[in-house]
This record gives sequence, structure tokens and C-alpha cells, in this order.
Amino acid sequence: MDVLYGLTKDFVFKEAVAFLKGKRTLTSEEYKMLSDESRAKAFTVSGYTSLEVLQEFLDCLTKAAEEGTTKEQFLEDMNRFLEEHGYEGINPWKCDNIFRTNMQTALNAGHYKSMTDETTMKLRPYWRYRTAGDGHVRESHAVMEGRVYRADDPIWDVWYPPNGFRCRCTVVSRTEAWVKSHGITVEDMIPTTVNSKTRQAEGALPDEGFRTNPAKAKWTPDLVGFPEVLKKAWRKREQKAR
Repeated sequence: MDVLYGLTKDFVFKEAVAFLKGKRTLTSEEYKMLSDESRAKAFTVSGYTSLEVLQEFLDCLTKAAEEGTTKEQFLEDMNRFLEEHGYEGINPWKCDNIFRTNMQTALNAGHYKSMTDETTMKLRPYWRYRTAGDGHVRESHAVMEGRVYRADDPIWDVWYPPNGFRCRCTVVSRTEAWVKSHGITVEDMIPTTVNSKTRQAEGALPDEGFRTNPAKAKWTPDLVGFPEVLKKAWRKREQKAR
């Protein structure tokens, strides 16, 4: 059994697929009106307004999680679909951003599900933040590298990855014995950084738009402030999805 994720990788992938299947497609304008928490359960791609096209993006990403489709296959499938429907294909950079960000979000959501299993929480009650550990790690993310907090610490409501576009960070569950044997200090405060503009110390935060835990986000967005026409469209789409 691979315990990297608390339970098995198969469990994580299964939950990742479920996470993607639970998303709802929205246009960019609709998406911008959501709170950060609600955005975790919605899906959009900038530059596209057709819900048919957006759904195809989401379906191809779900297929990737379910069948192990590669990023290259995702690009090929999407460009074929787009060209058949009169759109210009996406470039490799945009493909990488869409694919990596969404797959990392889904896998981390599955990872969270496995680590918060009741038995796993008892056996591995501590979580350690890990970056990719190379020269491409953002300085703002590196501040969390190696830090250990209790699994139920509220910091994970803010700092659970991904914490930015194309973020490769993850969280690993640890036993109490491991924490003690490595002389790890279990923290309970958010790390601080110095604001480059004010030169004042302040709490470190993930990238804007990623300061939430996608695995804990509510399924239904707050529609307060939405135009009535968008509220009706959302409710209709939700009824159809059930």
C-alpha cells in the first residue's frame, strides 16, 4: 500500500475524478462574480463563452484524471474539438496552465479526502507542507516549505494547495512518532514575510484567488449580487445536472 496520500493512490485518483465531475461550467463573467470558495467548484477558461466548449474542456480534464490521459493528448483532443467548431486551437503554454492547475487541484482535493479519513487522522495527525524543491518554486510558496501543523489547524483553510496557477506544492501526512523522531516543531502560527512596498511584516498568503481550500469549498455558490438572469441560468443548470 502506498501511504504517501494517507490511504492509497487509487483512492486519491477516484476522489480527484469525483471532484472534477462535481464542477459546473461558467463563463468568465459569471466566474468572476463568485467568491474564492465558490470558484473552487466552478470551471471556466478565459477567452471562451460557449458552455459547450467549456464543458468539453472539463470533460477532457476529467478523462485525464480517470484514464491517465497525458497533457499532450489533452492538447490534441481539445485542439481537434476547437478547430471542428470554428475556434483557434490553444497554444502549449495555455494548455499547460489549464491542465496542470486543474489536475493539481483535483489531485490535492482527492489527497485531502484521503488524509481526513477518520482512521488516517488518528494515525497521521500532522501535515507537512512540501514544495517541489527546485529553482522554479515561488518565493511566496517557499516560505511554507517543511512547516508542520496539526491536520485540523485552520491554516489549511488558507494554505492548502494548489496555491497559485501551475503550483506544484503538496501536503504530506505524518505520524506523531515521525514528528518526534525528526525533532520537528509543530507550528500554530502563519509564517510572516516583509511587504516589499510597506516594508512591514505581515502574514504570508498564497497567490490571490487561491487563498482557500478547494476540497472544503461549498458546492453551491452565493448568488447574492448576481443579476436575476444569471441566477435563473445557474439554477436551471443545477437542476439539469442532478
